[in-house]
Amino acid sequence: MSQSMRGKAATQPTTTSSAVRNSLFRLTLSSEIFIAASPQRLWEIITDFAAYGGWNQAIPSATGEATAGSVLRVLIHWPGLKRSHYELDVLTASPAHELRWLGHFGIKGLMDGDHRFLLEAVGADTTRLTQTECFSGALIPVFAPWLRDNVLSGFDQMNLALKARAEQPPLATPVRESALPRSSAI
Repeated sequence: MSQSMRGKAATQPTTTSSAVRNSLFRLTLSSEIFIAASPQRLWEIITDFAAYGGWNQAIPSATGEATAGSVLRVLIHWPGLKRSHYELDVLTASPAHELRWLGHFGIKGLMDGDHRFLLEAVGADTTRLTQTECFSGALIPVFAPWLRDNVLSGFDQMNLALKARAEQPPLATPVRESALPRSSAI
């Protein structure tokens, strides 16, 4: 990766977003950002659900494990909308590569969301994060504008917050007194 690309990833906090109407009953939202951090660093952040409240306004509360077959319990707060609780089924948890879950609005089939975080290394210290969600179900014709305007804005907000958190310098670990070498008195 060129020096200019690394500088661009570290200084340009922008997202590239899209909403694609796949059919009357399917809509895919996508938000992409380049982050000056390794996929492993991003994986650590997006799977540390207990810490979401400290940085993630879109999902201020999450509990569960990043393992396929597990259930995440989350509180989602998209911009301009009320907070809602969801139980999400983890479908894929491939460390430093992909986290994917499936959620339902009400009962299965009304409006289902297949959500993914894809992490792709594009250099030694840069990752392309793509957050997508494919919505499907009977309510898509009614909710498509709401999803496009509010949820996609939440993806962008979350990606920018993730970038800010991942690009922070690591905190210095305090040295415990017992770990310091002891001098002997002569």
